[in-house]
Amino acid sequence: MKKQRIVVKIGSSSLTNDKGEIDLEKFSDHIHAIATLRDAKHEVILVSSGAVAAGFACLGYPSRPVTLKGKQAAAAVGQSRLIQLYIEKFKEFDIIPAQILLTRSDFTDRERYRNAFATLTELLERGILPIINENDTVSVEELTFGDNDMLSALVSGFLHVDQLMILTDINGIYTANPRIHPDAKRLDYLEQIPDELIASADEIGSKVGTGGMHSKLLAAKTAHSLGVPVFIGQGKGANKLMTILQGEGDGTYISNPSIPSINTNRQWIALHSALSGRIYVDQGAEDAILHNGKSLLPAGVFKVQGTFQKGDVVEVFGNHGLLGKGEVSYSSDDLKRTIEKRQVEKEIKPTMEVIHRDRWVQI
Repeated sequence: MKKQRIVVKIGSSSLTNDKGEIDLEKFSDHIHAIATLRDAKHEVILVSSGAVAAGFACLGYPSRPVTLKGKQAAAAVGQSRLIQLYIEKFKEFDIIPAQILLTRSDFTDRERYRNAFATLTELLERGILPIINENDTVSVEELTFGDNDMLSALVSGFLHVDQLMILTDINGIYTANPRIHPDAKRLDYLEQIPDELIASADEIGSKVGTGGMHSKLLAAKTAHSLGVPVFIGQGKGANKLMTILQGEGDGTYISNPSIPSINTNRQWIALHSALSGRIYVDQGAEDAILHNGKSLLPAGVFKVQGTFQKGDVVEVFGNHGLLGKGEVSYSSDDLKRTIEKRQVEKEIKPTMEVIHRDRWVQI
């Protein structure tokens, strides 16, 4: 098997017992499985929950805290315990872990997004195992990913991995909640994730985690849209991740080879960028950017809304609504002047693209 880059996401329920303490048997099982992948020369990125779950019992909470200050205090205690245990256990296999704590702003801020990509790439090239978690200690609601399922999907996309494995306590996606509906059938393979399947998914997480199957499906759909194959399920033993990689895992595979990978710059535009304005284009420009793979030229723009600068991201509208969004090469003032000049001169020679095709994302 060729060398592959793999993101393994492990949720709180897969790391802890019912009291919220780290379950050493579960923990060791994951350690051995990741070491087996590494022994097979695969690159591994671990997205690990468990900081809040590992910390809340130490603070005297009987269960996972619901207040922001409680969660952040638990994360402050639990994250250090969690990473120390990873360091100790991986040392047995001569694996050096690196802790990466991320917030939503690390993705929305373009420079930090690039820095995160560069750092993770360097760690992988140096043979280090990145262990990623959301920075729960400082995150506030508007800056969170919601859960580590979505974080694992976004990391998988921008690192262009070959496989995302989301490990959970249910062996795959079912037509209904199998704990409530014993006649529910497992879906072994999906080429796409229908909206109705997401809408019907169970949103209730475990006592020590935040994500249910609903969040896993949302994450899988995001990763799938970026061309990343996804597995959702469970396993046990040192070979469980290799078994998943070989297509024989106990769960659901989501993959469609016809969906191409999206470059890192386009991912930032599509998923993380803030919108600064709108551009309206004529039918000729719409056909060029949607059907002919062309860049958007000034001649096709007839209206500008909002104030933006070169390098900002704007939405592009055609005759029938939103077409997509992209990074502009003009400020709003410069583009307005170009439109006014064209209206006076009735013709304008092609100049620099308003949005280059490499900085365009179709909706």
